[in-house]
Amino acid sequence: MTINFKDALGLHADALHVRAERTKVLAANIANESTPGYTARDVDFGAVMQERAAEEAGELSLGDGAEALYRVPFHPSADGNTVEIGVEQAAFSQNASDFQTSLTFINMKLRGLQKAINGQ
Repeated sequence: MTINFKDALGLHADALHVRAERTKVLAANIANESTPGYTARDVDFGAVMQERAAEEAGELSLGDGAEALYRVPFHPSADGNTVEIGVEQAAFSQNASDFQTSLTFINMKLRGLQKAINGQ
C-alpha cells in the first residue's frame, strides 16, 4: 500500500509553495526600493488558495491567481517607484510567520502519519 502525500498533506503543501513564491515577490520589492519606476507587486494568497481548492474539488478554474498583482501605493513617489518599505517589510514579516505556521501543520501531519505507520 502506498501513501499519496498530496492527499495526506492536503492544501498545506500548496500553501507552502504559494508562500515561497510570495516571499520572492516581496523580496524583489524590497530589493528595488530605490529603483526609479519600479512597480511593487504582491500575490493574493487567498485568491490563489481558493483557486487551488477549486481545482482539487474538480471545479473549473477561471484564471491564474498565482500571477503577481501590482500594489497601489499609499504615498506615490516622484520617481514613479511604488515600493513603500514599511508596507513591504510588514508583508514580508507576516508572510514569513504564515510560512512557519504552514510548515508546522505539515510537520504535525507527517508525525501523525509516522505514528499510524508505526502502529502507535
